[in-house]
Parts: sequence; structure tokens; C-alpha cells
Amino acid sequence: MFEKNSLMTRCRFRKVCVRLLCMMTLLLPSYVSAEEKIEENLEEVEVSVDVKYREKRVEELPVSSSTFSMANLESGVVFSSKDIATFVPNFHLPDYGSQITSSIYVRGFGTRIEQPVVGMIVDNVPILNKNAFDMDLFDLQRVEFLRGPQGTLYGRNTMCGLVNIHTLSPFSYQGTRLSADYSTGNTARLKASLYRKPTDKFAFSIAANAQHTDGLFRNTYKDELCDPSNSLSLRNRLMWRPSSFLSFENNLSLGVLNQGGYAYAKVEGDDRLPVCYNDECSYERFNLSDGFVLSHKGERMTFSSVTSYQFLDDGMHLDQDFQPSSIFTLEQRQREHAATQEVIFQSLRQDKKWNWKTGAFAFLKHNDMTAPVTFKRDGIDQLILSNANNGIRHVFPDDRLDILEDQFVVNSEFGLPTYGCAAYHQSEFKLRRWTLTMGLRLDYEKARMTYDNDARLNYIFTLFMKDYKPLVSQLNGEAEKTFFEVLPKLSAQYDCGRGNHLYAYAAKGYKAGGFNTQIFSDILQNALMNDMMRDLGVSFDNMGVPDYDPAKAISYDPEYCWTYELGGHFKARNIDLTTDFALFYIDAHDQQLTVFPAGKSTGRMMTNAGRSRSCGAELSMNYKVKNLDLTGSYGYTNARFVDYNDGNHRYDGNYVPFSPLNTISFQALYTFYVNKKLVDQLEACADWQGVGKIYWDEANEVSQDFYSLFGLSLALKKKRFTLKGWCKNLTDERYDTFYFVSMGNRFCQVGKPRRVGVSLCYELK
Repeated sequence: MFEKNSLMTRCRFRKVCVRLLCMMTLLLPSYVSAEEKIEENLEEVEVSVDVKYREKRVEELPVSSSTFSMANLESGVVFSSKDIATFVPNFHLPDYGSQITSSIYVRGFGTRIEQPVVGMIVDNVPILNKNAFDMDLFDLQRVEFLRGPQGTLYGRNTMCGLVNIHTLSPFSYQGTRLSADYSTGNTARLKASLYRKPTDKFAFSIAANAQHTDGLFRNTYKDELCDPSNSLSLRNRLMWRPSSFLSFENNLSLGVLNQGGYAYAKVEGDDRLPVCYNDECSYERFNLSDGFVLSHKGERMTFSSVTSYQFLDDGMHLDQDFQPSSIFTLEQRQREHAATQEVIFQSLRQDKKWNWKTGAFAFLKHNDMTAPVTFKRDGIDQLILSNANNGIRHVFPDDRLDILEDQFVVNSEFGLPTYGCAAYHQSEFKLRRWTLTMGLRLDYEKARMTYDNDARLNYIFTLFMKDYKPLVSQLNGEAEKTFFEVLPKLSAQYDCGRGNHLYAYAAKGYKAGGFNTQIFSDILQNALMNDMMRDLGVSFDNMGVPDYDPAKAISYDPEYCWTYELGGHFKARNIDLTTDFALFYIDAHDQQLTVFPAGKSTGRMMTNAGRSRSCGAELSMNYKVKNLDLTGSYGYTNARFVDYNDGNHRYDGNYVPFSPLNTISFQALYTFYVNKKLVDQLEACADWQGVGKIYWDEANEVSQDFYSLFGLSLALKKKRFTLKGWCKNLTDERYDTFYFVSMGNRFCQVGKPRRVGVSLCYELK
């Protein structure tokens, strides 16, 4: 009786669905957009294949993830990965400084400089330098944010997750796409792309994106906007599939960027003073990436090879004191060549009781870096001479120490070659409804640094000398570090039926160690004063320069973590509702932290905390009914130091700084099918993101309270045209996106104000 009623119910449901589909077909306009066409073809054409999860969707894996389709991305206002990340629980990409600042914080962990905690892959090619993470995003087919260690398959610097970006495939869409956008700050964006498939076996695409902005923040010293930007991105994709078993793909991309930035304002008490500095602050970058992917499908297994070459040439200018005084500046430039090679073998059919994948990965990169620091007259007086002369006057009231130059340069040159290799294996065992996964990666890396630093000046000590005397200080040498890591992972997933899963896993992740290039100006400044004292044959106390042990200061160790997670992916039976949840606990050792040394120091460095732990939860939901699409997510992270002593204070039990305790987002998209003469379709979208509390220091004395950002957009569609108006930070919320202490002064950058824009898109078939 139950089976008969159930059958009748299913038949009625199917009839209702058919009728609704017919009615919707009559109501919908004849034009089909690119994202709709792609969604239709997903089952027919294999596009944007992840070579490591060829026959599985991310939503089926035992991992906490957030996936954005092309329709999701183009219904919102997305120009960069920072725009997408606001909708990912426990994933924080603050927008400050410039595009060299790709700080990523996930589940309580992350750093502002050096190695990231999250890896990034674009069309199967890993991006090795985080300076290239913050790129212009356009024509994206799918973006996946995976949270939790991905080290077994992806290796170094994925201890907290992975961002997997797939650009639009010319096999899934053919046509021409044009768009223009104009918004607050005289910001203009232009995009043009061409997708063609001359034959059933060959397809190609060419895409370009250009952007200009006058900026949003004013430097009151120069009475001009300090964050203008110009960028150009080009992408070419060639795809050849000579047979159903063999495919070749080449992805070439390049980007050019020239921008200002660093709208850091001094903080006095509870007041944020206007941005006010006198020297240049800017960032420029040229990056090129070429990736070649070969895939072969045999009778029993598939073989994939990914080969890439990456080149990065960038330069940063900083008024490092961020004040009107002429104290000191930094000019950092680097040229990095990198190459990667990966091969993957994996079983073909995923319905077997045993599925496996085995791979090997190797990389080589060489970075030539220069980072000269220029001490100007105010800096010479304040940082070098002030404390020394205060001490001298107590003994010799009529004498002083002086430096002839109005400015001198601390030259720093570095050679940073790094290479590594890895082998990994992962097996899946299916036992009825259970899937057990065991993985292991052996990861080897060797990093080396050669450094050549010097400073030259003329000084006088009037007690002994009548004329200025030349002084040269040098700091030369080399250092190397070797890492060998074993990264295991064990997971169990239970199939509850109807696409529902429960999973649990334990996995180890690590973030590579490295070298502190930005502390050498402090080290050489200290050496300069010591050389001066030895040259004079006297000793001055309290010179105001930190006493460094170069052997310890120039490098830092890897960071390790074990993550334990319980989660699930669920789909409701009678309504279009999907729910994902995750509970996690992370035990981290040697956590890497960015610190500014105490006093009036000029550099910053990475150091290792003893031990930290993080626990929390994540919840994501998506509900669709008729023309309404609702999406929401919430993430809670409680990350604290368990054992951390910086040499002056203990911070056990304090919150880990820079990572928010709460991240929350909500988006509502409603589609009106108008079918009038001027408009076929209207899309109204409202969103809300909440972030906070964020602690800015290890002592937890300074923080940013929870803040909310609201956005709206309205899109009018007529055949091939789409006109959209949008607004971000609708209420003009004022909040700090960054805070730090340098030379004893406090600075912050406020978040971007309200922005209003309009976009026009056109598609030609």
C-alpha cells in the first residue's frame, strides 16, 4: 500500500513538474545567457576538469567547501577573490595596502607576509607566489573554496585550505562577451572575450580585462588620492581533444598592474587622523603564467600531466614611517622564475570498491630580490643619533655624534633559490554505504638564501675628531633550510542516501619555513652602530637599536597543524534546500606570526609561536523556490595561544590576532520574468556580510568590533544586453580593515566607503 501511494505521488509530482516546465518555457525569453547555456551543457561536455578529482564534484568530497558557479558569480558584483570570499564562512581576505598584500586568514590562522596558509590553483596550475594571488577575476566558470588541510594531494602551504579557480571553457560556451562598468572613484572596467570552437575537437578563447580607478583615499600631505590603480589582464586558452581518450590544453595569462595604496592613518587615542605622508607609496607588477595540461584516459586508469612556467616581476615603494617627516623609505623589487611539473595516475571508474590516485610533484623557483632602505635626515636624527647624543651629553655636554649625509642607503640584495619534490598516494575503499580514504604525502623542500648588505656613511664624534670619517658596514653570507614532511590523512564518509553524506577526518598540514628579508635593515643598522663604536674605541649604552642575533632573526621554521573535522552535506527531500555543516578542532605548533620589533625599529619579521589551538563551526545553506534564491553562511572560530612567549610577555590563552571570531553572510536573489518590449527579465539581489570581532595584537588590547556591510544590485536583461546598477557598503559603515604598530606609532586603514556603480554587458552569438 505504501509503495503504491508513493508511486502515485511520484507520478503526480512528475506531471506537475512537466506542466510547470512548459509554463516557464513560455514565459522565458528566447535568448539564453552564457551561464544558463553552460549549466545546460555540463552533463554533455566535460569542461574545466580538476585533474585530481576528475569524476567527483567537490560537494561529494569529505571536506568543508563553498562552490560558486558562473551564474552565482555573475548575479553578484565580483571583481576579485576578495569579493567572493566574503560569502565563505571562516574565510577572511582583508582589503588593505595594495595587491601585493594577499593576506588570507582561515579558521584562525594566516599571516600578512611570506608563506600563505591557503594554496591557489587556476585551471590546474598552482600559483607559487602569493604576490600574484590578488588578481582581476573575469569569465569564471567555477570557483571552489576548500577549508581544512589539503596537503596530502596539494602539498605545502595548503594547511588551511585551497582556492580552486576554473575559467570559462571554449568547449562549453562559444560567443563574444563585452562589458563595461563605471563606479565611485572614477573607476572604470572594460572586458572583452572571444570563445570559438572551429571544430568538434579544437576550441580556443581570448579574453582581456582593463581597469582604472582614481582611488578612494586621500593623502592630505600631497592633497591627492593615494590609491589610484591601472591594470590589464590577458588570457588565452587552447583546447584540443583529438579523441575521447586524449586531450591537450594550454593556458597562457599575463597581467600588468600599476597602483598606489597604503592608506595608513595614524591613530592617536580613539581618533583616526587623516592619511598624511610625504614619500612615494606604490606597487607595480608584471606576471606571466603558462600551463600545459595533458590527459589520457585508458581502459583502467587515467594519466594527467601538468607543466607550468611562472614569471613575476614586481616592485614596491613605501614611505615606511607613513608620516610627513622624512624618516625612511623602502624600495623592494623582485624577479622570480618558477617551474612546476606534476603527474597523476588514478583509477578510472569511481563505482569500484577500491579507487586510487598516485602522483608526483616537483617545483623549482629562483627569486632575485633587492630591498634598499633609505634613511633620510629626520630618520638619521631620530633613529640613530637621538639616543646616542642623549647619552653622550651626560658625560660630554659640549660634544656630539653626527652624520654628514642628509640621507644614506642600507643596500640589501638577496638570492632565494628554492626547490622541492613530493610523492603521494590516496586510496578509497567503498564498504556498502561507507567510504574510507587513506592518503599519504612525502614532501621534500630545500630553501637557500644568499645575502649581500652594506651601508656607507661619513660620521664625526667631536670629542675625538675634527673631520668626518668614512664608515662602511657589511653583512654578507648565506643560509639554507631543509624540510622533509610526512603528511597523512584519514577520512570516513557515510552515504545517507539521496546525495546526503556524513564525514569525519583527521589530517596533517604544514606551511613552509623561510627567511626574514625585511629585518635586514634593522640588523645592519645595529651593526652600523656597533662598527662605529668599535671604530671609536668607546661604548655607548642605550643606542635605541634592538640587539639582534642574526642567526636566529633571519629565518623562521615551518608551521604544523593537525585538523580534526566532522561534517555533512545534505539535500532536503521535497524542497530545493541544501545544507552543509562542519565542526573542527585544530592543534597547531610553531605558528608563524608577523611581528614588528619593539622600539623605533624599521623592519618586520616572522617568528614562531609555541603552540595554538582553534575550534569552531561552519554552516552553509541554499534554498530555491520559484524565482527566489536564498544563500546564507555562518562561521565561528575560537583561536587561542596555548603556549606563546615572545621574550617579553606571555600570551597563553589570548586570541590569535587578525582572524575574525565570526563571519556571516546572506544573499537573496529574486528573478522577475517580465517579457515586455524593453525588458525580458529583472534580477534583484540584496546581500549582507558581517565580520568580527578581530583582535589586532597578541595582548588583545586593541580590536575591531563586529561590523556589517550591506549591498544591493538590480539587473535588467533584454536578449543579449544586461544593465546592472549596484551598491556596496550601502550604509557607509566605518570600520578598520588593518591595524599595526611601527616605530612606536599606531596606524590603521579604514575599510572602503560606500561605492555605487553601473554595469553594461553584451553577448554576441
